[in-house]
Amino acid sequence: MSETEDARRLEGQFCFALYSATHAVMRTYRPLLEPLGLTYPQYLVMLLLWEGGTQTVGGIAERMLLDSSTLTPLLKRLEQLGLVSRRRNPDNERQLIVAATAEGLALQEKARAIPEAILCASQQTVADLVRLRDEMTAVREAFAASRNESPGLRPDVDAG
Repeated sequence: MSETEDARRLEGQFCFALYSATHAVMRTYRPLLEPLGLTYPQYLVMLLLWEGGTQTVGGIAERMLLDSSTLTPLLKRLEQLGLVSRRRNPDNERQLIVAATAEGLALQEKARAIPEAILCASQQTVADLVRLRDEMTAVREAFAASRNESPGLRPDVDAG
């Protein structure tokens, strides 16, 4: 089969390989996150808070490449679970500050084994996954550039 013929088939599509790989990864994360009571997007927010401490909603949205409006329901749910607190920045009332609570910080220890479990499930080496991550980042940046967006940022993300 020629490359042109292969590119017309579902299995020959780059987007399908990415889509199906993403679903496989999410299915692997789900049972690891269930005991923590987290969804995958909630886990990503908690990773950011564990990594960088208190952050603005806009800062989290920027790092996750999401709109602030998409992030708000997720943060509200984390707050309802008692894992984060949200408050207005006293120096800038337009900014909402998010911080992990003591319960949210304690969850970090329970999540410590997740990266190793994902590495094992991938059947790849750390070096292979780092290379793939870097390649996917370059692909994401190329697609963003093709739309005249800043590579790591969304133009519609609230900077607050």
